[in-house]
Amino acid sequence: MHAIFQSASDQPSTPISFVTRSNWDAVRAGLPDAAQRFATASGYSGKPGQYLALPTADGDIGHVLFGLDEPGAKGHDPFRPGALPDLLPAGVYRFADPPHDTRLAALAFALGAYKFGRYRKAEPPAVKLVPPDGIDPVAIGRVADAAALARDLINTPSNDMGPAELADAAQALAMRFGATFSTIVGDDLVTRNFPLIHAVGMASVRAPRLIEFCWGDPAHPKVTLVGKGVCFDTGGLDLKPSGAMLIMKKDMGGAANVLALAAMIMDAGLKLRLRVLIPAVENSVAGNAMRPLDIFASRKGPTVEIGNTDAEGRLVLADALAYADEETPDLLIDLGTLTGAARVALGPDLPPYYTNDEALALDVARHAKAENDPLWRMPLWGPYDSWLDSKVATINNAPSGGFAGSITCALFLQRFVEAARSWLHVDIYGWTPKAKPGRPEGGECQAARAIFALLSERYG
Repeated sequence: MHAIFQSASDQPSTPISFVTRSNWDAVRAGLPDAAQRFATASGYSGKPGQYLALPTADGDIGHVLFGLDEPGAKGHDPFRPGALPDLLPAGVYRFADPPHDTRLAALAFALGAYKFGRYRKAEPPAVKLVPPDGIDPVAIGRVADAAALARDLINTPSNDMGPAELADAAQALAMRFGATFSTIVGDDLVTRNFPLIHAVGMASVRAPRLIEFCWGDPAHPKVTLVGKGVCFDTGGLDLKPSGAMLIMKKDMGGAANVLALAAMIMDAGLKLRLRVLIPAVENSVAGNAMRPLDIFASRKGPTVEIGNTDAEGRLVLADALAYADEETPDLLIDLGTLTGAARVALGPDLPPYYTNDEALALDVARHAKAENDPLWRMPLWGPYDSWLDSKVATINNAPSGGFAGSITCALFLQRFVEAARSWLHVDIYGWTPKAKPGRPEGGECQAARAIFALLSERYG
């Protein structure tokens, strides 16, 4: 059970009442007279996010009021209870009445207690929650712990989270669940036919590598996860401006979220054969860096002209996807922090996803909504595929023109997937720019919760 939860029998707990503007009169009527007078004197109205601790006669906290928005209201946030861990004094609490979605509220409470404390003291809030009736604290704890793993990996700066350190984190997770683990490092990538991964990472003194682990019964359906592991992205010779480089430690967010998803899958014991592939590189500037208009072979065979060295994520994913595709997985999923175009179209909170599997597309949308892990389907628009054509190679990694950048990236990756029975590509941001309830500023777990719910339904 996650550390945020505590058994109801361990010690007394303080009730939390969830208030909306429409139910405030009824909630207030159920309070003791002194508490009603205190709430009125404090000007409490139940507006969303409004918090009030009601004292007992001896000065302790006897009750907590917390405002929620009405279901269906503009800006309704099922994770609003995630603000509570930072508001509540130390103690044990319980939900006195069910919020709009009790499971999501309990998950938000757990997610909201996260602190990144590797480099300065940042103790998690000293609060505990009695698991609400009908809620499985183990299941919620599994998701919260995986989200913390993704956040920790992304929040760690690149000097301490390079390709080798990312491999160490993947190996630690693999060993925890008895998975088989291997890596291909440095020039061995060329020998083993991963030329694009090598090309992106060859300018760094930190050797590129392909990380791989496998778990589960080989007889079960094959699900393969591929995560972009660019541990820092300078943009290469097409150098990013300094402002765009400030959070490029998050460019391995696809790998971090793949590891979070793998952790959930293995901890839950889903009935699938899991394979995880992470191309881990640092896109650096040096005399041997790949150049604009260089041409490289790919694992699959097509030659790739480098239209822009800052479109490196799709290059490393291309080799990894081709490798994954060779064993014809039942479901192939890739996650990556890939395009600014996706952010322009949908912002940081709403990653686009791509698939030609209509049943999968509907399932993703349904679970994304149910898990409050927003995703939005975008089209693999065939008429744009010709934009990737090169006059001197099979394909260009970054066609000129600037239109539909997230779509053309997805179409580029689609060229390297043929045999997989179903393929899902998600262009995540992996970062919360401004703190929200249950989502502190910094690295974020995106898409992994929705995909885990989908896989649990199919293979649980």
